[in-house]
Amino acid sequence: MNSSTSSSPGALSPRSCTESSADSRIPELYSARKLASGDVEGRINALFNRVNAIQKKSGQFDLLLCVGEFFGNSPEAEAEWEAYKSGAKKAPIHTYILGAASQETVKYFPNSDGCELAENITCLGRRGIFTGASGLQIAYVSGREAQHEPAPSHCFTSKDITALVAPLLSNSKFRGVDILLTSQWPRGVWQYGNSPETDTKFCGVSSIADLADKLKPRYHFAGLEAVHYERLPYRNHVVLQENAQHVSRFIALATVNNPTKKKYLYAFNIVPMKNMDPAELVKQPQDVTENPYRKPMKDGKKEKPPPSMTGTEEEPASQFFFDLGQNKPQHQQRHGRKRQTDGDRPNYPKQPRRPPQPTGPCWFCLASPEVEKHLVISIGTHCYMALAKGSLTPDHVLLLPIGHYQSVVDLASEVVEEMEKYKSAIKKFCKSRAQRCIMFERNYRSQHLQLQVVPVPMEKCSTEDIKEAFMTQAEEQQIELMEIPAHTDLKQIAPPGTPYFYVELDMGEKLFYRIKKNFPLQFGREVLASEALLNIPMRADWRECKCTKEEEEDQAKQMRSDFEPFDFALDD
Repeated sequence: MNSSTSSSPGALSPRSCTESSADSRIPELYSARKLASGDVEGRINALFNRVNAIQKKSGQFDLLLCVGEFFGNSPEAEAEWEAYKSGAKKAPIHTYILGAASQETVKYFPNSDGCELAENITCLGRRGIFTGASGLQIAYVSGREAQHEPAPSHCFTSKDITALVAPLLSNSKFRGVDILLTSQWPRGVWQYGNSPETDTKFCGVSSIADLADKLKPRYHFAGLEAVHYERLPYRNHVVLQENAQHVSRFIALATVNNPTKKKYLYAFNIVPMKNMDPAELVKQPQDVTENPYRKPMKDGKKEKPPPSMTGTEEEPASQFFFDLGQNKPQHQQRHGRKRQTDGDRPNYPKQPRRPPQPTGPCWFCLASPEVEKHLVISIGTHCYMALAKGSLTPDHVLLLPIGHYQSVVDLASEVVEEMEKYKSAIKKFCKSRAQRCIMFERNYRSQHLQLQVVPVPMEKCSTEDIKEAFMTQAEEQQIELMEIPAHTDLKQIAPPGTPYFYVELDMGEKLFYRIKKNFPLQFGREVLASEALLNIPMRADWRECKCTKEEEEDQAKQMRSDFEPFDFALDD
């Protein structure tokens, strides 16, 4: 094995600290079976005993990669290491460790550029690229981010990161590295994904996040937090805007032999990127999410809508809505919910930023005098729920922002957060009634976001039936509706201002169409009302489903009562 950055400071130079060459001991990495370990902290015997047990059961692995702190400070830890250093004991597998992550363990590393510390145990060094003869690339950065200059020997600096990244990115054929090893976590890696079992307030650093974003590792291992965290895989491209790329997996490992038995050893198979079929390499798993290190486009970078979209009439707003009026619905008053008027707002401890204001009258802003208050089901801080006027079914509701936002991709972060809470609540509500929760949004000929929620009885059809109905009717009307990964953030594929139609099925599947010119305004209702699904085709047009105000009041009252156990807004 050799170093691809051997000419730069800190790159791996696989040599013995006693000046004898270690090249003959370094595996060629043709095999795909690897092991990764969390912080060893001097428990070397425990680590290798576990490795021996695994290899006895599952066969030989060709490489062990250790992240975090390898050495310990106790007399017992020093004695264990002395046995390996002297040759009395030998590591049962080629083991590669990162450099010191604390001042106390610097003494174990005679050379910060990497060297063989004992037979089968090699320190990679401060940072560099470890490249096998098979083409497997392992990038690494040891230690913690330096807080000041000059940097302590157990810390890395921005210069280290630049020296590592620059040669790789200068190559036009660079697609990413196979493996990235870091001591510290990348800051914000949990965004868009599952949450780790640790306090994220002080977890990770931005420099490692930036490194991971640039190097696009297929596997990224880190330690130091004493927890096991396997994040959902994330993509390295923007859907529908960039060519598909491989996904990345971040895996944090716990401390070796920890008392709570958290996972500290990870076995995996990997074929070097350069040896893989391109189509196989970029396959996206079902649970892939957006890239946690990339922020969606800012509101100022709005995409200009097609010419055919400008000057077109909006769909009449009267399908929907409501009016705050002077009095709250009695259901809300019973629970002490009171919305303050504009004159009362200074009494709030802190106000969120004011949403964009409509250029003219808007039937969907909750403060609008035209709103029909009897249809309101629930009111939160930033969003509310209302019965749809001319509803497809008795429990067909709308989720809307209180302020003026045109679409989901325009929402401020605090509005998105509460919108997700409402979505979660209505899903639980539907599940309790043996219904599939189907949601859709049409950002076309409308000026205020309306997320339609239509429950479909499970006995009527399966999720696959619903998806097939949408795809079939889309094909018949020459609409290129496509399935997108469940964790896709719409902001990454539809910048603000982009007209689109979007469906979210009950099992998380998402369908998306970027509207290019004309689009049937009732498409979502038509599909759900079709014979294949709800079998109420006569209700496809909301204008054919009007009720008297008394009927609407009864329907809304019933819905409020049914939804009350799931209404988080009543507890605020």
